[in-house]
Amino acid sequence: MNLELLNKEYSKMQLKYGAPQLDSIYNGGCSCNPDICFVFMNPTGKNIASAKTWKGLKAPWIGTKGIWDLFFNVDLMNVDIYNKIKEFKPNDWTEDFASNVYEDVTNHNFFITNLGKCTQLDARPIPNNVYLQYLELLEKEIDIIKPKVVILFGNQVSSIVLGQNISVSKSRKKLYTKNINNNEYKFYSVYYPVGNGRYNIDKSIEDIKWIIENELKKES
Repeated sequence: MNLELLNKEYSKMQLKYGAPQLDSIYNGGCSCNPDICFVFMNPTGKNIASAKTWKGLKAPWIGTKGIWDLFFNVDLMNVDIYNKIKEFKPNDWTEDFASNVYEDVTNHNFFITNLGKCTQLDARPIPNNVYLQYLELLEKEIDIIKPKVVILFGNQVSSIVLGQNISVSKSRKKLYTKNINNNEYKFYSVYYPVGNGRYNIDKSIEDIKWIIENELKKES
């Protein structure tokens, strides 16, 4: 199994769990032993790459602004790329610019994905039973790229991936481990930093900086 084959499976699941008029959004960034794999919830139609007419990368957060504040503030983004993102309106993003953004993500050695690849028209809640349909594929995705650390955003994603009730407020900077295909991976749970969770972005930044300093830099 490789990412390309996984993405074909995600596209099939879009027809069952997502908006049929939109494409599934997959993943992007460094796919070979990245420092960090960031796992969000699910994409929405605000990602302009979900349009059927978009022929470029089907990667998370294309055409959006908010999440890139997080990556920039944890020193995982080139300032010129970031400034363009902040200047651009969604339709200013081109397929070439999206490729440039994800080239920068790759150069900073991280990977972005969602637990659910089912693109919805809006930010409607996704029930646990739908996310659970994606868990096995996400585990395969993690085991393909083999990240040093996996960062899970929010209570729901953290609880489903780790298989236990997780409250981010009680789990900050706490290491969890999980065995996937006989490989042990390190996980941290942090606050969801966009949408209704935007007011928690400073806590997300603080915790990610701590993880980088204490989990990654000590290995180098």
